[in-house]
Amino acid sequence: MFDARLRRAMEPGLGRAAAWLDRPWITPDRLTALNLVLGLASAALAAGKWWLPALAAWLLCRVADGLDGPLARRRNRRTGTEDAGRGGFWDICADFVGYGATVVGVGVGATAAFGAPWLPFLLVLFAYYINGTAFLAFSSIAEKTGQQLRDGRSLSFLAGLTEGAETVAVHSLWLIFPGVAWEIASVWALLVTASGVQRIIAGYRSMR
Repeated sequence: MFDARLRRAMEPGLGRAAAWLDRPWITPDRLTALNLVLGLASAALAAGKWWLPALAAWLLCRVADGLDGPLARRRNRRTGTEDAGRGGFWDICADFVGYGATVVGVGVGATAAFGAPWLPFLLVLFAYYINGTAFLAFSSIAEKTGQQLRDGRSLSFLAGLTEGAETVAVHSLWLIFPGVAWEIASVWALLVTASGVQRIIAGYRSMR
């Protein structure tokens, strides 16, 4: 819901950070790999009930995710090369693995520490599945039919009630307040499901 405005606000800062990181041994793909490793580490730490280290790993993983794209675009502009899409594919795979793993990790940790029910976390995963299907199917068909939504990213992302900023916030909240993680997950599952329905309707209507 806030992603477009946040991207515009953060673009200058991310550009400066990408310039600072632009060194031969730092590549966009390695930043994406760091994002994946930190996401999995956050999940493992949460499962082990190490809530604050899990939060730190989660936030760092999101920072790495925010920097790989600006660094790739900076290098492509400098070298005059065309984006082949490999980095975007790697990035979305790392994001999906990280999102799913952190939900499972929090669910395991909250169940072990507080006797939280599993169902809300399963519903979050189901809601993520709906949203992932909707925007990946839309992006693929939009590319084929020339109806891409161009915002600088590799895929055509349909806007929705819940986007990246809200996901970062909610995944942080249940690590800060693990005792009520399942209640947070219950509300989040409803919001993400509503967002998935919204994306399905918007994507269907846009393809005429």
